[in-house]
Amino acid sequence: MMLQIGTPAASQFPVYPDPDPEVDSHYIKTYAPELITRFYFSQKYTAIVLEGKEDVPDLRYRPNTTINMGVGFTYRSLTLNLAYGFPFLNRDKGRGDTRYLDLQSHIYTRNWTMDFFGQLYKGYFLLPRGTAIPDNDKYYVRPDIGVSLFGLAVYQLQNGRKFSYRAAMVQSEWQQKSAGTWLLGGEIYAGSFSADSNFVPGLLAMNYPQKEVRRVRFIEAGPGAGYAYTLVMAKNWFLTGSATLNLDVGLTREFRNGGTSDKFSVSPNFIYRGVAGYNSDRWVASLTMVGNRVTVRGASSNQRYLFNTGNYRVTLARRFLPGPRLKPKLKWLDPK
Repeated sequence: MMLQIGTPAASQFPVYPDPDPEVDSHYIKTYAPELITRFYFSQKYTAIVLEGKEDVPDLRYRPNTTINMGVGFTYRSLTLNLAYGFPFLNRDKGRGDTRYLDLQSHIYTRNWTMDFFGQLYKGYFLLPRGTAIPDNDKYYVRPDIGVSLFGLAVYQLQNGRKFSYRAAMVQSEWQQKSAGTWLLGGEIYAGSFSADSNFVPGLLAMNYPQKEVRRVRFIEAGPGAGYAYTLVMAKNWFLTGSATLNLDVGLTREFRNGGTSDKFSVSPNFIYRGVAGYNSDRWVASLTMVGNRVTVRGASSNQRYLFNTGNYRVTLARRFLPGPRLKPKLKWLDPK
């Protein structure tokens, strides 16, 4: 089961239908006192790529994560989602078992966006089929490979009066006219990638300079900037996209059979979001993708390790005013 608790809205709203003074009402319509309920499908992952050299293909390790079906709600500053990976959505395809705890949290206030990453994964397989094994119809499975990734990225919106992340991401607003904003901020990450034996399979060992590496630790941080934009078509249809690029200074330690190696480096990282959907006073339907890439430069090999995280979601949401029985139970979330 997956449990997600977030705070997508931090600013306080006046009683509906008075306009929010922090918003240009020609661009954004808010639904402060309404309850947003949602039904959704989602899938999260944290994948690892070992960079190949010259004409050697990258090694792509993926976790066998579940497709989850869930329900949730948003009321003012509180969002709660519950989801579960039902067996009928997840058939065994020979990719092994992955045990994981993925605590991605994406918080959208009027003028800030905050992304928290707390991910623990154990059990990976190599893409595509037939890599590192003689049978082209099977996957090379590594139940011993584990990943830990922890991070925080914070960005300030320069045009929060006209651009709304919440309209696309948590369905609590409606972007009625196209608008964009510059993003300024920074991030910090720490993590590790480890296995009981070398990362590179024996059949491929001679092709990769990381052939003797079995563990990597890193920490990095740096400033970044980006841009976000929502294109509104025929008032109800929208496309939202955003990307931020960071230049992080980091320290990496590789553990090899013969010892350890350290390296300081500057690496580019980025966070991206994409949403396509339909928005109206009552109904919202959307397809959402949120992801990021953390780049770690190897110490002995000088080749890169890429930590790719993602969260795909299909959502159907509806807004309504709480009734007389429900409203008193939500009163503690109302502005004082």
